[in-house]
Amino acid sequence: MDSEVSPLVAIVGETASGKSAVAMSLAEEFNGELICADSWTVRKGVDIGTAKPSAADRQRIPHHVLDIVEPCGDFTAAVYKDVALQKIDAIHQQGKLPIMVGGTGLYIDSILYDYSFLPEGDPTTRHLLNNMTITELLERAHAEHLDTNTIDIRNKRRIIRLIETKGAVPERKPLRANTLLLGISLNKEALYQRIIERIDTMVEQGLEQEVISLVETYGWECEALKGIGYVEWRPYLEGVCSLDEVKQHIVRSTLMFAKRQRTWFKRNKSIQWCKGIDDCRQEMYAFMQNQRTTRP
Repeated sequence: MDSEVSPLVAIVGETASGKSAVAMSLAEEFNGELICADSWTVRKGVDIGTAKPSAADRQRIPHHVLDIVEPCGDFTAAVYKDVALQKIDAIHQQGKLPIMVGGTGLYIDSILYDYSFLPEGDPTTRHLLNNMTITELLERAHAEHLDTNTIDIRNKRRIIRLIETKGAVPERKPLRANTLLLGISLNKEALYQRIIERIDTMVEQGLEQEVISLVETYGWECEALKGIGYVEWRPYLEGVCSLDEVKQHIVRSTLMFAKRQRTWFKRNKSIQWCKGIDDCRQEMYAFMQNQRTTRP
């Protein structure tokens, strides 16, 4: 183990798998602070629909890389990497353990494998692509034989980036030294029930009003309103579907998203898969013991 590299724990898994609760518990037990790795919770104003940590959660354990970009602002994995690395260093300098938690695989891997991101695309081409609809962009991507299975096809920026890079992926190095990578494993039936319960809770907490407020302020083209839990409300608010149908659409979209997450993470053989907090705690004790025995 390279003792010069600060320790880092990463906790990954599908949406609604319970990874945030596990991360909170481990942060309390092992003197840690959390670094969120979620491409939607970085945005201000999208709180209920992203299951963003509550004010009580943030008071209990410091959370970083939340609410750092406006709802309609541009935000890339390369920017995330820069911000998260600064937070990892700052937490370590305070004598605490940085714990990164989230389900956005590219954000996680950009840190764990020190991605060298590709340069920004040509501004003229970017302007042209920005003026195209998602349907038109997908048609162009397919015409150019680009694989869209690895990206969120609801995210216009991701499709544009796929076209700009012609499907090339960032260069990556071996797994970061001094790092523990944990995954929360949940069977599909249990995950399905958790997703249904989460969406019911979001609606009860006022998700509809959150969406309405965002639409009235920014309009449907705002990036924040293209996320799961937000975009599905448009037909309902335009009077063409029922509330139950909205919830069903959100469940279906969430399940599809969880499947993509599962595919991404299952390819990573460095992940230590845990069935719950007890498994994670055991891995953490071994990791921290190794820290003590290897420290100069």
